[in-house]
Amino acid sequence: MTAESAPTPAGFPDTSPGSLFATTTAIAGHEGDEIEAYLARPAGSRSRGGVVVIHHMPGYDRETKEMVRHFAELGYDAICPNLYSREAPGASPDDAAAVARANGGVPDDRLVGDVAGAAAYLRSLPYANGKVGVIGHCSGGRQSVLAACRLDDIDAAVDCYGAFVVGEVPPGLNLKVTNLLPDLPNLSAPLLGLFGDQDQHPSPEQVAELGRLLTEHGKDFEFHTYEGAGHGFFAPNRPAYNVPAANDGWARIAAFYGKHLAAEG
Repeated sequence: MTAESAPTPAGFPDTSPGSLFATTTAIAGHEGDEIEAYLARPAGSRSRGGVVVIHHMPGYDRETKEMVRHFAELGYDAICPNLYSREAPGASPDDAAAVARANGGVPDDRLVGDVAGAAAYLRSLPYANGKVGVIGHCSGGRQSVLAACRLDDIDAAVDCYGAFVVGEVPPGLNLKVTNLLPDLPNLSAPLLGLFGDQDQHPSPEQVAELGRLLTEHGKDFEFHTYEGAGHGFFAPNRPAYNVPAANDGWARIAAFYGKHLAAEG
């Protein structure tokens, strides 16, 4: 299956406002590989943008799929490619994440190819207005910035506490990634960054450094740092969940995408 020929999911219901459809599908990822993805779409025929949700290191899990459905509730076609489809096809999120961690994470080139395939799939859907945003948390936050630097057709990017956009991977941490300093001059989309002041990856100092670099490069960005919030403050299933920060963050994401992914004219 190619992204350009992606069909409308069978049985998609065009029902009352507020209804949505969610399913597992397949898309063409990096180098044409067929990979699994989770798709959610709002009902109705209104023109709309799309959102690629990049899952975090723990994987293609229930909580990430809830985020995909949330974007459909906000009125977007949304999709999350399973970045671990190749390492552990059919495995549980925990088992697939263990394999990915042992391999040092997802290679950057492959990530970019998978996001490009997911974005092309969204643009092929009925009622798509052609605009696509990306979002990720933790490792996915870094990968959201990476995708917006290496793909020239991303319209808006959200980085939720992405680790190692700047800074170095600590010794002993098995991650085969580097920072994105060489890529930042090529950032081609507006960037929203949401961070916690108790986080260390990225630390407040690293967030400040990233802001300084983006300013030097003349990029369009806005950052918000939440007092008392640590890493993972968006995750309702984790001790770090911070309700005020998460609620404000979701409101800012909705406003940001509303500005950059709406149909023109």
